[in-house]
Amino acid sequence: MWFKHLHLYRLHDAPELDAASLETALDEQAFRPLGGSEARRLGWCAPAGRAGTQLLHELQGQRLITALRQERILPASVVREEVEERSEAIEASEGRKLRRQEKLTIKEQVYEDLLPRAFVRSQKVDLWWDSRRQLIAINSSSRTRAEELLDLLRETLGSLKVTPLASQTLPMRAMTTWLGDPGSRPADLVLGDQVELKAKGDDGVLRARQVDLDSDEIQQLLESGRQASKLALSIEGRLSFVLHDDLAIKSLRFDDALIDEASQTDDGDDALVRLETDFILMTQALAENIERLIEWLGGEAGSAGDAPSA
Repeated sequence: MWFKHLHLYRLHDAPELDAASLETALDEQAFRPLGGSEARRLGWCAPAGRAGTQLLHELQGQRLITALRQERILPASVVREEVEERSEAIEASEGRKLRRQEKLTIKEQVYEDLLPRAFVRSQKVDLWWDSRRQLIAINSSSRTRAEELLDLLRETLGSLKVTPLASQTLPMRAMTTWLGDPGSRPADLVLGDQVELKAKGDDGVLRARQVDLDSDEIQQLLESGRQASKLALSIEGRLSFVLHDDLAIKSLRFDDALIDEASQTDDGDDALVRLETDFILMTQALAENIERLIEWLGGEAGSAGDAPSA
């Protein structure tokens, strides 16, 4: 249940839906198995998997919904080989070279013929909707996948106005400052051992792992003009993560004390109780620390006039 990544969005003019109405809307867009000729499909599924049928779990204003994405995987090399075989057979039988358009037609036919037999890859993606703070967080490492989920939610609700969560101070500027000036770091914020540094010119990207980020080598790179585009951080006693320059939070790990608290809760071997217990403890920790992070980044960039400072 514990999220590993976060793409964060601010919800504007949120639709007022009770749990029953939202579950009904989700059911109308529930996942259906792929048809034989479909390349991909996305729909809502039960967050608890086989342990439950609910499409929505809501506790203390925190909503959990899950999408299932299925996609047929048809390797380009397989398609290419089949196209070549069919093209060579036609050229040999007709004694002529095929035109480019003819080969494109053959490629389309090959794709249609092979697609129903292609391997199907399934992926579940969780969405946390904080109805109290009007915040949406999607547990995906990919911004594209997160946007797909928002499109599905928009289709489900009829409308959905969201914008990526943004801070007054650009994350890159704040991360660079924290990295270069230990005195600027908030009291509970601790540097990890991973960083990505970008140059303003064409010098590429430098990535460092398992290094002392306060070392002279890192400081020299900052003095040369490089800026931190990714930085491993931890908030003492709560969680650790890698902050990205677009405010994405990745490689999220929760503190052992929080995991122990969840494991010590008596769930009576009920998978649904376990899911909801983990979810509410996780969201409490995330909500609190997302607010702290945004505060450390100068507050949230609200209106159009509140452009992030560079």
